[in-house]
Amino acid sequence: MVPFLLFLATFATTLVAGAYLAGGNPFERIPDLLPGLMFNLPLLSILGIHEMGHYTAARRHRVVTTPPYFIPFLPIPPLPGTMGAVIKLKSPFPDRNALMDIGSAGPLAGVAVAVPVLIAGLALSEIRRSTGAAGSTLGESLLFKILSRAVLGEVPAGYDVILHPMGYAGWLGLYITMLNLIPAGQLDGGHIAYALFGDRYAKIARFVPYGLLLMGLAGSGWFVWAALLFFIGTGHPRPLFEGPPLTPARRAAGVIAALLFVLCFTPDPFPMGRG
Repeated sequence: MVPFLLFLATFATTLVAGAYLAGGNPFERIPDLLPGLMFNLPLLSILGIHEMGHYTAARRHRVVTTPPYFIPFLPIPPLPGTMGAVIKLKSPFPDRNALMDIGSAGPLAGVAVAVPVLIAGLALSEIRRSTGAAGSTLGESLLFKILSRAVLGEVPAGYDVILHPMGYAGWLGLYITMLNLIPAGQLDGGHIAYALFGDRYAKIARFVPYGLLLMGLAGSGWFVWAALLFFIGTGHPRPLFEGPPLTPARRAAGVIAALLFVLCFTPDPFPMGRG
C-alpha cells in the first residue's frame, strides 16, 4: 500500500512540475495539467524501468527486496517534483556475479528508456533567437551533446535551444543514471565497483567523497553528495560467497556501466547564469 500511495503522490507532483515546465499554471487553470503528461509519464517511466531492472535481477538471484518506492518532492520549477525512486534489498548478495547483475541492471535499463525519450524531446524542442532574458540553463554531458548535435544539428550563435519538457525528462534520466553510478557505498556504482574489484574497491571508495568535494568547485550540488557519502559511508557488505569469479559477460557489463558514467557525467548540472 505504501509504495502505491507514494507512486500516486509522485505522479501528482511530477504532473504539476510538468505543467509548469510547459508554461502553464495548474493551480489557476486545471486543463494546464494535461501538457504535464509530456513530462511526468516519460520521467516516471525512466525511474520505474530503472528500479524494475534492479528488482527483477534481485528476484532472479533470490535476493529479498521491496517494491520500488517513488519519492515525491516539491513541484517548484525547475525542480522535477521527485527525488527519484529506490528499492531496499533485505537479504545479502549471494556472490559477485549476482552483485553485478543487480547493480548494473538498473542504470542499463533506465538509460535504454532515457535515450529515446531524450531524442524525442530534442525533436520537439525549439531553436529560438536569444533574447537576453534570464532563464534556467542545464549542464551538458557528452552523451547529451552527441544526441543534441545528431537531432538538432549545430545551433547558430545567438540562438538558444528551448528544451521541450520531454527533453528535460530525458536529460534528467541521464543525470540520475550518472548519480547512481558514482562508485561508492550502496549506490549502483558501488555495487558494480565491488563486483569488479572486491575488497580492493574499499581502499579507493573512501576517497570518492573527497573527490566530490573538489567537484563542488565546478558545481555546488556536489557538496551535497559528498556530505551524503560522508554520512552513510562508502563501505560495501561482502557477498555470502567470494566465488565464482565474474563471468566475461558480467565484466563487460561493468565496463559498459563505467563508460555510461563517463558519457553521462556533467561537471556542473545546474550552472548559475543566464539561459
